[in-house]
Amino acid sequence: MNTMIRTIKTTSLMTATGLAAFAFVQPAMALDAQTFIDRIEAVYKVMGYDMSFGPATLSGDTITVDGVTVTMTGMDPMTLETELTFSGVVENDDGSYFADSLTTPDLDLEFGDEHVGHLTLVDMVAEDLWLPPEGETNAEVLVQLVGRMATGPLTLTRDGAEVIKIAGMEAVSEFAYDANDALESIHSDVAITDIWADLSTLGEEEPEAGAIVEALGLTKISGNITQSVNWSMADGRMVFEESKLDFADIGALNFTADITGFTLDMLDKIYAMQASDLDPASEEAQAQQMMAGMEIAQALSIGGASLRYDDAGLAPKLLDLFAAQSGVERAAFVESLKAMLPAMIAESGVPALNDVVVPPVSAFLDDPQNLEVAVNPASPTSVLVLAAAAANPAGLIQALGLTVTANAKTK
Repeated sequence: MNTMIRTIKTTSLMTATGLAAFAFVQPAMALDAQTFIDRIEAVYKVMGYDMSFGPATLSGDTITVDGVTVTMTGMDPMTLETELTFSGVVENDDGSYFADSLTTPDLDLEFGDEHVGHLTLVDMVAEDLWLPPEGETNAEVLVQLVGRMATGPLTLTRDGAEVIKIAGMEAVSEFAYDANDALESIHSDVAITDIWADLSTLGEEEPEAGAIVEALGLTKISGNITQSVNWSMADGRMVFEESKLDFADIGALNFTADITGFTLDMLDKIYAMQASDLDPASEEAQAQQMMAGMEIAQALSIGGASLRYDDAGLAPKLLDLFAAQSGVERAAFVESLKAMLPAMIAESGVPALNDVVVPPVSAFLDDPQNLEVAVNPASPTSVLVLAAAAANPAGLIQALGLTVTANAKTK
């Protein structure tokens, strides 16, 4: 029966037919709203969230809760005075819970004194929610609590004029299991789509910044933020296929990485530290954090990573702006920058960087297309080993396989 539950959990968006079939095969046990809420509080406490829910009521398979206060160590309590609705709640025969969705009323806030701000956010939802049986709070179950979180449009106005708009936000996790029903991998996607912002009023608060925005033609910007990650449980390999900020007429900044060693055992230790009752400022807590940091640095290995910028119009505008401020033509300004590069690297005290950095950066300044900084060790290397190698910067550059490239073929 657990296999059936987990198989159904692997689908981020459950169809009505699938849910009906699930309910038919496994009748729901008698629900108790308070027990369900208590389970949420117990599970999330392991991850460092101290939750206190308001009164909970049950109607059919829907549990409605009157607000929640969330407290994390070192932070002031955050209170949400709004109705939380858990729909399609089922208690399984092993004591776990499944809920089709959690929804809240649309957000509509007005704030500010000198200028009136108005924020709206609609269609907020979390779907494919799962709570493990009582007492089961290890990392393997904690990473499976939510399949999808999303919102509809967000709008922020200032004195009635729109300044920020977002079409929607979504985070989806898909879970895969082995033949023994153990969690095998997670694929996660995050998207913040159709971001739009009007920066024309920035000068009212920050005149210098406003002048730069105006000069660069960035009074209105639009773009998207996306991320895609694969995480394998066996070796703790986490591959960031994409973490991109992409804005029209500006450029795209993308981070990728291949890291191993981020296992569920390590996550259990991190959760245990977060849930500790020790004062974070105490010597004992700081000693524990230092030991945990050393253990993580030893366990995590870097297989590769890169940060790439693809220009879509911003770099030439910046060069033109700085050249104008210097009172010279852009070509002359670029040549002066290129001439300064070796001296700047010499000041860093790492002369080995000269051959790595100067040629590609010079090529980018001449023709700003793209610039990428990457590390590609010959084999995955632990963070602790790399930290030790930092005593010899030239050796570290070689150990990392550090490269800087410019104007490579678009990926």
